[in-house]
Amino acid sequence: MQGLPEFISTSAKIAYLNTLLRVGFDTLDFGSFVSAKAIPQLRDTEAVLAGLDVSNTRTKLLAIVANLRGSETAAAHPQIHYIGFPLSVSETFQRRNTNKTIAEALAELAEMQNVCEKASKTLVTYLSMGFGNPYGDPWSPEVVAEFTQKLADMGVRIVALSDTIGASTPATITPLFSELIPAFPQIEFGAHLHTAPVYWREKVDAAYQAGCRRFDGAIGGVGGCPMATDKLTGNMPTEKLVAYFDETGVDLGLNRDAFRIAQTAAGEVFGFGKK
Repeated sequence: MQGLPEFISTSAKIAYLNTLLRVGFDTLDFGSFVSAKAIPQLRDTEAVLAGLDVSNTRTKLLAIVANLRGSETAAAHPQIHYIGFPLSVSETFQRRNTNKTIAEALAELAEMQNVCEKASKTLVTYLSMGFGNPYGDPWSPEVVAEFTQKLADMGVRIVALSDTIGASTPATITPLFSELIPAFPQIEFGAHLHTAPVYWREKVDAAYQAGCRRFDGAIGGVGGCPMATDKLTGNMPTEKLVAYFDETGVDLGLNRDAFRIAQTAAGEVFGFGKK
């Protein structure tokens, strides 16, 4: 929702997110405690949280933050399980995304980890530009491993390798997960992949075959990074992920009736099929 220019009402957000909570996903990224000036679409995150029904769901709530203050705000809410922070492998993108250098972001991330530990929350670190960047900043599997080591030393236990602009291919996905997963057995690695419609399967398959078991998605592939120049490069479609794991024989334990309802609701919120 964050990149949409037209404000989605708080009631519409609550209604849609509650349909997702009934499906049985592991985690729901429901909102962000960030500057209302920077991302006005999410200025009502606290009100949205108050309207979510978490009384009968296995789904854990995740909130994205951009700084220490945001993590402290999120940590004060008992309904929230995960607090996510985008740490970029690219110096240029880190400055653009959070107005910090990588060194400053790492220092603040260490403080966020302390906040999470004290509040019994789990910090999720997204390594954005994890599969390369368009700025010419240094990138290699070794660079990503160095970042991961710093996170491991802080006690971070979930790291999501994030595509950001849809640049990943099996040639970059496979070696990253194949090398990182055995090297850091204490860390749960996730795949936050952006993709054009024709490439989704090869990306998911490469990550899954390399050992990844945590995947982010958005129904309809809605969203994506404003940095992406290709309008078809959006988030990984949740329905494609579900189809892939059905074909692979993985039982996701989802309520399929609830999922169909959520897909219909997504179409109404995001205008799928409208001309």
